[in-house]
Amino acid sequence: MPKPRSKRQAIREERKKKRQQNEREPDESLRTAKRRRPNEGEGEDEGGAGDEAPQFDNIVDDGYEQPDASGAAALPPPPEREFFGMLSDPEQEYFRSVDEQLDIDNFPSQEERQLFLASVFAEAQGKELKLACSQSCSRLMERLILMSNTRQKKKLFQQFAGHFLDLVQHRFASHCCETLFLQSAPVVSRELGGERDDQPAEDDDPDEKPLPYMEEFFLLALDELEGRLSYLLTDRFASHTLRVLLLILSGRPLDQAQTKSLVHSKKKEKISAPWTFNNEAEGDNKLRAVPNSFSLATKKIIEDTVSGMSPTELRVLATHPTGNPVLQLLLELDIAMNARSSDESAKMTLLWHLLPGAPASLKDATTPACDFINSMLYDAIGSRLLETLVVHCPGKVFKVLYKHILEPRMHSLLRNDIACYPAIRVLNRLSKEDLQEVVNKTIPEFSKLVSLSRFNVIKALLERCQSRQAYDEVKALTRHLIQECGNDSKSLVPHLCLPPSPKDGGSEKKSEPLAKNRSALVSHGSHLVTAMLAIPESPRKAIQASISALSEEQILELATSSAPTSHVILGALSTPSQSKIFHKALVAALRPHVMELANSEHGNKVLSAIITVPSRSEGISLPFHIKESIMTELGQHEQELRDSFIGRRIWRNWKGDYWRNRRVDWIAWAKEVDSPTETKTKIPDRQSKTNDPGQRPKPTGPQHDNPNRIEVGAKGWTGKDKFIPQRKAIKGVT
Repeated sequence: MPKPRSKRQAIREERKKKRQQNEREPDESLRTAKRRRPNEGEGEDEGGAGDEAPQFDNIVDDGYEQPDASGAAALPPPPEREFFGMLSDPEQEYFRSVDEQLDIDNFPSQEERQLFLASVFAEAQGKELKLACSQSCSRLMERLILMSNTRQKKKLFQQFAGHFLDLVQHRFASHCCETLFLQSAPVVSRELGGERDDQPAEDDDPDEKPLPYMEEFFLLALDELEGRLSYLLTDRFASHTLRVLLLILSGRPLDQAQTKSLVHSKKKEKISAPWTFNNEAEGDNKLRAVPNSFSLATKKIIEDTVSGMSPTELRVLATHPTGNPVLQLLLELDIAMNARSSDESAKMTLLWHLLPGAPASLKDATTPACDFINSMLYDAIGSRLLETLVVHCPGKVFKVLYKHILEPRMHSLLRNDIACYPAIRVLNRLSKEDLQEVVNKTIPEFSKLVSLSRFNVIKALLERCQSRQAYDEVKALTRHLIQECGNDSKSLVPHLCLPPSPKDGGSEKKSEPLAKNRSALVSHGSHLVTAMLAIPESPRKAIQASISALSEEQILELATSSAPTSHVILGALSTPSQSKIFHKALVAALRPHVMELANSEHGNKVLSAIITVPSRSEGISLPFHIKESIMTELGQHEQELRDSFIGRRIWRNWKGDYWRNRRVDWIAWAKEVDSPTETKTKIPDRQSKTNDPGQRPKPTGPQHDNPNRIEVGAKGWTGKDKFIPQRKAIKGVT
């Protein structure tokens, strides 16, 4: 029996009453008006907002977004929406039980899983559209897509065909379309290489026609969306699906961090599945082979988008919170696909629409191109498009853009809380001479960068100067940073990573902005400290001196308070130091708090890193007895560690079972990082007769003097007393 869910039960009962009322009043006009009534918080399976209604004020009961009165969308969507019906109560109970069985995953074999999945797809046949639009069952549809094979994906494409325009604009069905597209992308690459795995099963109809290639399904879906891109770009739900389609058509990796932030929102719910078909997620972080038709389709989408908008509409789209990410992706793809084009005037691409007449027009401050750059620099949303433009624009455009617009005011852009992000992108493309000039102009106003907490700007300047081998500028930046942090290197880490909280007292004017942005300040400051640890000479020495001066409580706070601060300790443990006791003193400060680290979300990573620190190595040394004492304390709390997920991770990383049962092998494993190559090998197996190529040879003699040792020789057994005269005789030999 499924778990009782009182809130959902009340929603289902209310929906049942409404359905019975509709049966008594079969007037379609009343039903249509009811579906278009603004949502007042009542949960509907077909896209009702439920508990999240306040976040979607312009979402009606059928799950679609309505255009705002302010006219944010370029064109209003069609007034009529397709309604696919609702699941009955028994059907919802069945699919809910399926979801629970998938959570338990209590199947004896993979074959049983496939049979169960096939039966679910058979039961869902003809109800796919209802499932995709259902608030309670759309997540199940996503999980089914994740676990489905190629043939089942293609049949879902057939069921969705003809309805993609409505599905991608639906609050719940749009997520199902995204998952279907992402999971089907590897199939296109496999079929392009001649591999097909969509053969019918034994119980399928033998007279059924073979399914088309996956490439054709994608092109048919694009045909349905053609001509409607102008308003899909700014649709709250369809814009995400459109970004996914563009990534798939371009052949870009699907699982990169930058790609995820561009495609999915921060509130995107991660849907997981107990298993996947053919491990299709393994190649998501690599470039994919795509057919020529996909490249042509990408170019056509860009051309249709550009031709259907005026320069004013493009500028509005650049500052639109939903349209801006799509425009970023379109601009990046446009520059990548037309970078080798010799005739620029013959084909007006998106770049030349945003910057008409570039690069020559960028020399005149009165041209629309310069006006566009100036308007985007200080806009919170438009500056993100400018970052994409700076990173990917051709070199001849960037040189003129920097020389005539950005260079004269780089020092002021780096101080601004919005314009500093495009300015940091500019730093990544500057030559050594230009970078030195920027640093020389910034140093006189360095105190403003520190007072405004522009730690990300200081980090970018240090990293770029180190990369361009501008070592004098690195020393100058480090010296000025120390001066602004109290003229003492020991105050660097407390100032950057441990700013005072509002509860600690101080003036109200100083604590007010700190209370709002403390997490961001700590994150940026910790990233700066981590970057300085990676830069040899003066930056690293200053940070290591500051860490050595921290108290035990401050080091523990760094290790456990947040992920960025814990990376400071991780970087310190893995960075060489001229002080022979630096790593020993750092671990000694954490030693009394082993169990607190083991049970901490961030501190457990620090504790796992301690075992990888070598006991004898150039620049890094941690005595082995400290590791052994930590392992002893962990062994005393073994059951407590095994009772939690984080604790089991610590026990596994420290090889607790080998420490308890095979102590000699654990010592050999723990000391393997002391080798010059610092490569870790597998734990020796007592059962094997020979050593693997990468393993240490097993010790053949006794490891230490045992006072109770007994040896059996040809004349019988001899104990310790018999061996003593022999040892003395050997010592007397000259």
